[in-house]
Amino acid sequence: MEWMVIGAGPAGIAAVGKLIDQGIPPEKIGWMDPHFRVGDLGDNWNRVSSNTKVELFHRFLSCKAFGYDRRPKSFPLDHLDPQQTCELQNIVDPLQWVTDQLKAKVKSFHEFALGLNLINNHWEIKTKNHLHRAKNVILAIGAEPKLLNFPDKKVIPLEAALNFDKLSQLVHPQDTIGVFGASHSAILILASLNKIQPKSIINFYRSPHLYAIDYGDWILFDNTGLKGYAAEWAKKHLDGALPKNMVRILSSDHTFAEVMAQCDKVIYAVGFQTRELPTLEQFEKLEYNDKTGIIAPGLFGLGIAFPEVQYDKFMNLEVRVGLWKFMDYLNRILPIWLSYSNK
Repeated sequence: MEWMVIGAGPAGIAAVGKLIDQGIPPEKIGWMDPHFRVGDLGDNWNRVSSNTKVELFHRFLSCKAFGYDRRPKSFPLDHLDPQQTCELQNIVDPLQWVTDQLKAKVKSFHEFALGLNLINNHWEIKTKNHLHRAKNVILAIGAEPKLLNFPDKKVIPLEAALNFDKLSQLVHPQDTIGVFGASHSAILILASLNKIQPKSIINFYRSPHLYAIDYGDWILFDNTGLKGYAAEWAKKHLDGALPKNMVRILSSDHTFAEVMAQCDKVIYAVGFQTRELPTLEQFEKLEYNDKTGIIAPGLFGLGIAFPEVQYDKFMNLEVRVGLWKFMDYLNRILPIWLSYSNK
């Protein structure tokens, strides 16, 4: 094969589609994922309120190879206000349809990549039962929530905390819940807990939250600022009247240990880290170039595991994460990959 894409979340879907758009014959593209269910977005985050406008989801879906304009039925996403945000389930269903279309075009492998090895200008991709070869590999392996180390506390996983129904089952009226973080995910969790009404909610944070400001052709704090429902809730309840059963405390406060001792359960909404890479035998440590996605000859990274880092107009350094941002980045770097590939 000429190309192997590892991962079938949004970044992997974008990679397969854009390779086809660039003229790579579909039969020369391999696609590997254990499930092909839109990655973590489909499995864990579909009930989350998005901070992306519907219009940008439609831009993502406009990739020619997706054939979204030829879909046999409409999806709820097609009828939403383009300028509003929505629950992520609205993009998951169209992406699953696109996945099924692309799988029928390329060679798909329901496997998990365990190791990579560069031999004679080809990458060998090792799985449990097979050894595949491709000239070029795109890693779109996703990321997993970061964890903090408080071993005496019961942890509510982030994927459960961001699903209101699951969170409601895990939180009881007598609980004191500690929530770490002040970003989009943390605010959504605080809003959900405020509806569930445990005994007490304690928000541990390190810095003030930011609000994104849309200037039309660009957005200030686009990747770090609060948007949509999270922004509205924070302005009303955190910058306004704090709920009676909620307190906020800096993680560096001298009373941290005392307050932390009150918590029965904790939720870590402190960001994501790259999922463990497949073993690469020839390299002691691999780092990707955050301007081009290049990892090694014929090896490239894309998506939340390997995001673009970019300065905005005011020279704020931000990590660009989101479906349209992955596609926009790929549109610019794929020509570089095609030149840097193992030919």
